Formats: sequence, C-alpha cells, structure tokens
Amino acid sequence: MSEETGRSARHVAADVLTRIERDGAYANLALGPALSRSDLDEQDRRFATELVYGTTRMRRACDSLVDRYVTSPPDERTRTILRLGAYQLAFAGVAPHAAVGETVGLAPKRTRGFVNAVLRKVARLDVSALTWPSEAARLSYPDWIVELLTAELGDESITALERMNQAPPVTERADGYVQDESSQWVAAGVEVAPGERILDVCAAPGGKATALASAGATVVAADRGIGRSRLIVDNARRLGLDVPVVTADSTAPPFRPGSFDAVLLDAPCSGLGALRRRADARWRIQRSDVVELAALQRSLLSAVAPLVAPGGRLVYSVCTLGSAESVDHPTPDGFEVDETPPTVGEWRAYRQGWRVLPQDADTDGMTMIRYRRRR
Repeated sequence: MSEETGRSARHVAADVLTRIERDGAYANLALGPALSRSDLDEQDRRFATELVYGTTRMRRACDSLVDRYVTSPPDERTRTILRLGAYQLAFAGVAPHAAVGETVGLAPKRTRGFVNAVLRKVARLDVSALTWPSEAARLSYPDWIVELLTAELGDESITALERMNQAPPVTERADGYVQDESSQWVAAGVEVAPGERILDVCAAPGGKATALASAGATVVAADRGIGRSRLIVDNARRLGLDVPVVTADSTAPPFRPGSFDAVLLDAPCSGLGALRRRADARWRIQRSDVVELAALQRSLLSAVAPLVAPGGRLVYSVCTLGSAESVDHPTPDGFEVDETPPTVGEWRAYRQGWRVLPQDADTDGMTMIRYRRRR
C-alpha cells in the first residue's frame, strides 16, 4: 500500500470516526456511504474498514494508552485522531513511522505537534507488558459489561470478551446469503418439515425466515416498521423465495391462535454476544437497557405463544449471553421445555436452553430455548 492511498484510507476512517463519536452515527451506516464516495481501491477500503471498526471497538483501550501522556482533555477531533493512531500502533500492527507520520497529518494544525509527541510515546510502549488501569480498560468495554459477563460466564468471560474484539469471519449459506453460523443454527433449531406453516416474528432482515423457507416451509415473516419489512422482502426476492411479510407489532400479532406449526421469536436484545459484529454497540447499550429489553421479551413471548398449534414448537433466541434475557424468562403457559439436544450447531446445555459462546466456534454468542405446546 502506498503512503498516498494509506493516507486516503485514514482520511475516510477519521471522518467516519468523527461522525460516530460526535454525531452518534452507527458505524455500519456511516462507513458504507463514505466508502462509496471515496475512490479507494479494494485494499484501501479494507484498511479503512479495519480502522473504523477496530478503533471503535478498542476505543477505551486506545484512550488508556493515550491518556498516559495527556494532561488536559483534547478537543473532539484531536481525540479521534489520537485514538486512530493508537489503534494502528497497539492493535493493527501498522509500522510506527506510517502510523504516526500519516495520522498526524489528519489532526487540526494547531494540535499536530501535540499529536505527534503523544503518538511517538505510544509507539514506544510494549502493550503486552503494560499495567492497565483495569481489565475493562485493557479489554475496551464499559465496566458493567465486564462485570455482567464475568458473573454469567465465570472463568470463560475473558476469553469471550477477547474474542469479541476480533473481526468476525464472513460465513455464507449455500444460497449465498451472508449469515453468522450461530444464526443459521437457530434457524436449524426450528427443525421444520416441508409444508409446515411457520411464523418468524421480529424477522428483519430476513436471514432466518429465508433459511426456513429454503428448507421447504411456508413462512410468514413479521416485523414492525415499513423499513424493516422491506429488508425482508428484498432479501427473499433476491434469493427467489416467496415469503409473505406482515408489518405488525409482535406484542399484538394479527394472527389467529393456533395457526402455525412453529413460531420463531428471535427477540430484540442487548446483543452482548455479538459485540464484535456491532462495533459501537458496547458504547451505546446501558445496564438499564437489559432490564427494559427483558420486559419486552417477556411480552413478546406471551403474545406469540398462543399462535402455536397444539403439539407445535416455539423457538426463542437472543444474540446475548445473560440469563436475564433468556433462561430467566418463565415457560409460556401451556408449553413445556423441549430438552432434545439440537442436531445442528455447537450448543452447550444452559439450564432449560442452549448457548454458544463466541470462542466455542468463532461465531456470535447466542442463546436458544425450544418449547413445545402441550396437546
């Protein structure tokens, strides 16, 4: 990579990071248009993407490295540039002369000398031998996430948190749809038979609904909001599948009781098992959100359970690892837990359900519970 193209990639990354940190933009929504407007080649697009996602994930750790040499808080743009430089030096394996020299040029003119001095000091650090203020700072998470996952996972929490600091692999189904393997395992956990009538609620963007339809089921997908529904329509059409889509609030679903052989509820959740995929989520979600989401999940479970026919299945999943959003929910009235191990995926037994940790198979962390309605 030439210094010129590297500098261009850094410019794109710095501008996107500024939008994320100053304006609250979502990383995935801000980066795509920025790359489209650029004239970067494929290699530099990948570099800019790594800088945006990596710097966002490792923001707290980068701040900890930089703040060893900062006596007063810098302005927002300068802080962004310092983080970008520290990420390249400590975590991305970029040569110090390029990481410092090219990044300094992105800073406001009045702070370039300051940025240069700080990054040169960071470049001399041996990150592997540092004493960090805390494990949360080293791992670059809010304190409460480290505390919660430590309570939930015990000795395996650090490994899970470290794995979620790595970029996720890209996995494709046989039909070309890009979907994390753990999500594919949830769809397989419904265990549909050809011709069965299946409801997928909270279905956007449609990965699980299209997987179920590809298995031969008659699938109805539901989600709130026109925009989310259109995502399902577009993905089903691209795969050549007929998936009717209903725009509806799934806490009050517009379907007759007992009208589906199986219902899949992949519920809105904190996403604490998929933080590597959603780079900025760790800085957005709050501890109080977990409580609110758990209440919503219970409402959804209560609302959709009656839609399952006698003898049918209800599959509940969340891409998080905590008990409050999964195994602490009561079994819906008229249902019993299906204790049969899933036949697809690397699931661990987890109380009345099943769980996969990010380090188990290099997937998102996921929890699934399968219920069966009594006849």
